Amino acid sequence: MKKILFLIIFLFPLCTLMAQEKEILSKLDAKADFYGDLARQIWSNPELGYLETKSSQLLQKTLSDAGFKVTAGVASIPTAFVAEYGSGKPVIGIMAEFDALPGVSQEAVSFRKPVVVGGAGHACGHHLFGAASVAAGISVMDWMKANKIKGTVRVYGTPAEEGGGGKVYMARAGLIQDVDAMLHWHPSSQNAAGATSSLANISTKFRFYGEASHAAAAPERGKSALDAVEAMNFMVNLMREHVPMETRMHYVITRGGEAPNVVPAFAESYHYVRHPDALVVQQIFDRMVKAAEGAALGTQTRMEYEVINGVYNLLPNETLARIMHKNLEKIGGVTYSPEEKKFAEEIIKTFPAGVKASPEDATKITPFVVREEGGGGSTDVGDISWLVPTVGLGTATWVPGTSAHTWQAVAAGGMSIGQKGMMVAAKTLTLTAMDIFNNPSVTGQALQELNTRRGEGFSYKALVGDRTAPLDYRK
Repeated sequence: MKKILFLIIFLFPLCTLMAQEKEILSKLDAKADFYGDLARQIWSNPELGYLETKSSQLLQKTLSDAGFKVTAGVASIPTAFVAEYGSGKPVIGIMAEFDALPGVSQEAVSFRKPVVVGGAGHACGHHLFGAASVAAGISVMDWMKANKIKGTVRVYGTPAEEGGGGKVYMARAGLIQDVDAMLHWHPSSQNAAGATSSLANISTKFRFYGEASHAAAAPERGKSALDAVEAMNFMVNLMREHVPMETRMHYVITRGGEAPNVVPAFAESYHYVRHPDALVVQQIFDRMVKAAEGAALGTQTRMEYEVINGVYNLLPNETLARIMHKNLEKIGGVTYSPEEKKFAEEIIKTFPAGVKASPEDATKITPFVVREEGGGGSTDVGDISWLVPTVGLGTATWVPGTSAHTWQAVAAGGMSIGQKGMMVAAKTLTLTAMDIFNNPSVTGQALQELNTRRGEGFSYKALVGDRTAPLDYRK
């Protein structure tokens, strides 16, 4: 009798939760086409950072129609928003991105074919990111309503991740200070939910002002701003030999003059510096400024610079990551239809020699790893992760082997492969939020881990300083 009572006490809640999970996942499957269409609308109208008016409004309306209270224009950013349901603790946040990238327009086909030559495209899959996060938020809300779950779920609409740092300004405005756990995800070519990091980054526009003159008739009267840009870039390239090997520095010349026969009176270059440690990034950036000052001195021009974006490295949280990884394994990867497999095979043929990939890789779940030193790209999620316990995953929305910021990523993100990977993310986010609501003590463990990783005496200082959001950086 005692054994039977024991089984009832401990197995009944488990069976109830399993039934709830099955029901919520079934509802997500039923709405897969709805959320796929939501993502496709954003994909078809790619909007650059801080200019995502239609994309943001579409996600806001979807959340509002579902029952969320939506506050738009937060942190003095027109396209940023917070959608909330419930009250009290715990507070679970889910971040949603929706900005596109310039110059990577592409149709949803397996060969290079821009929709608009030189136009924008969702080469980082943020159309999927936003739609899946909204789907997860609504699913969690429905579950909370049906089961009278206490607490708060929020969906954060975070614009301009691609170099604009929207989350930095939202964090600085105090919008996340009461969050107990922040969830996010990102489109990828594989399925992974480890406790990993990223690179800290400072991006800056250096502007030089000289004096125009006729380049042939009176060159001695001119002071070339382009010479200053080139001198700075030469010195920065020399720095590569004398910075830590994990450093990444890259730039473009955004303005180089108007005509060859006019000495350029204005020129501008746009630089990124990255490293796994935000402190090292700041130190290298200071040296970069010295190079710019030297270039201005040597060319008798005037220099000014504007820090466009600055983000911390992502701080892993193993406590939350193990929960998310468990749920990703429960959901499983992406299985292609025969048509999708053919599409994937054609995409793989376009990769550089040496890239080994197979359509079957999309079904696999990457083993759980803890990696505290970042590699690859940077994200403004990094700042969030230093302030509240944060966890994320990637899912195979792109053909295995695809690199982000490529036409191949845009192509897969605009068809069913992207939608399938997006729904894997939505389901994993939903189950992870449910687990935290059902066991809120885990947020205390996650916070303790965060405090340990940050170290004693940590005080957050945004790498962008006190500047306002660069709402015109893509104009």
